[in-house]
Amino acid sequence: MQAFSLFFNVLLIVLAIGYIDAFTRNDFPEDFLFGSATSAYQWEGAVDEDGRTSSVWDTFCHSCYIDAFTRNDFPEDFLFGSATSAYQWEGAVDEDGRTSSVWDTFCHSSNYLGNGDVACDGYHKYKEDVKLMAEMGLEAFRFSISWTRLIPNGRGPINPKGLLFYKNLIKALRTHGIEPHVTLYHYDLPQTFEDEYGGWINRKIIEDFTAFADVCFREFGDDVKLWTTINEANIFAISSYSEGFAPPGHCSPNSFFNCSTGNSSTEPYLAGHNMLLAHASASKLYKLKYKNKQRGTIGFSIYAFGLTPYSYSKEDEVGTERAKDFLFGWMLKPLVFGDYPDKMKRILGSRLPIFSEEESGLVKGSSDFLGIIHYMTVYVKNSSPTPSLLPSRQNFFTDMGAVTIFMGNSTFFESYNNPPIYILENGKPMKHGSTLQDTPRIEYIQAYIGAMLNAIKNGSDTRGYFVWSMIDVYELLSGYIYSYGMYDVNFSDPGLKRSPKLSASWYTGFLNGTVDVGPRAITRLQSNISGSSSF
Repeated sequence: MQAFSLFFNVLLIVLAIGYIDAFTRNDFPEDFLFGSATSAYQWEGAVDEDGRTSSVWDTFCHSCYIDAFTRNDFPEDFLFGSATSAYQWEGAVDEDGRTSSVWDTFCHSSNYLGNGDVACDGYHKYKEDVKLMAEMGLEAFRFSISWTRLIPNGRGPINPKGLLFYKNLIKALRTHGIEPHVTLYHYDLPQTFEDEYGGWINRKIIEDFTAFADVCFREFGDDVKLWTTINEANIFAISSYSEGFAPPGHCSPNSFFNCSTGNSSTEPYLAGHNMLLAHASASKLYKLKYKNKQRGTIGFSIYAFGLTPYSYSKEDEVGTERAKDFLFGWMLKPLVFGDYPDKMKRILGSRLPIFSEEESGLVKGSSDFLGIIHYMTVYVKNSSPTPSLLPSRQNFFTDMGAVTIFMGNSTFFESYNNPPIYILENGKPMKHGSTLQDTPRIEYIQAYIGAMLNAIKNGSDTRGYFVWSMIDVYELLSGYIYSYGMYDVNFSDPGLKRSPKLSASWYTGFLNGTVDVGPRAITRLQSNISGSSSF
């Protein structure tokens, strides 16, 4: 996706910090100065012009640059691709038997920035888009299955037209030598399950999700070797069941979002627990019933912030470690070790569900790889977790007891037993329609790829990289205002014309070997990029 837009990241931070009273410039002293700042080396450039000689900054930066690299420097079986999701790309929400998901309901019932009713009409224009992918030289394409397009009632009969669409899409990708990477769930729960039993906060979802996965494995598995069960499960649980700004929009009463239902102190943990169990159930099914014949792999996806202490204080170091447990360990500890982090169990008490011995064994080792959604790094400043007996505005972030402060984009990951990793989303937002000369996006992507190569050389088992997104799509929290696409979509044009941005040409050149990325090509982003280490 979801990739989540820059708006998601900023909103997440604002919610964690809280609002302050309204103010204007006139509230400050008359002699108070507002301005902006820079420094010579960071602004001037022209480092070897008109008599200037080297400083220690020149020497330092040139000695720590990522080496020049090409596509051929990556392992032969490494996959470079791009990504999207059904609701954000397909459109055609009421055509050929598709029924409503919680995403449809959420967008149409709230004061929201548009919807995905049409999006970029991938449902009708998939052949055109696959042709663009082939011309670009994409090696893989990540997309999700719309549950209600394939099985309109959520369970029961398969929709023949929905089935045919996905079979045709997968066939088109395969015909052009593009590896399909399928996400089973990307925020679009059948609305009927939300109405019937509350969706992900009810254990009934485990059986329904497993049955849906069974259909997908059976119908598409001969041609799909890479499966992700649930997209960015940690942030999905937080945004949908603690903060309320993603479908289905559950949260406790607060001044930010007008949620009609929810309990922010319990529901994110219930939903997250059921996601882990649903993933493990689908994974077990695949390995028992399909893996020997289809030879695929199945993984789980989380949203990964780079986390760094705001200061050198012991308190901020402690807060950072606690934030890692809440944001990453919450999902990763069960997948690797079979249980939640001790810090979470101590802070949350009875609000955190408990794995039975059988469930622990089922979840542990259930993911063949880890899918990473990654865009940014945040500073972490310690604060005190809210005691569990104080329910006022109690949510995931008050439990975590750490304030996150936006820092910028980075590729920093913490060590976590070095599982196989796919970077399933990464990219840079820019105002939609502002320019086709998206040089900042190129600089960001090539710097990220360079840092990722360094990580691989240092032992990270990273196996693929997917740019979000191939073309401009509907973004969850910015609608059509900001976009990530390498192809521009003219949403005012009835034909939704696709036009290549400069980033499309760059990625094409990189993939076909005509573009070599040298150290000077990534200068601008080096201050925001740190070498990746393995999870």
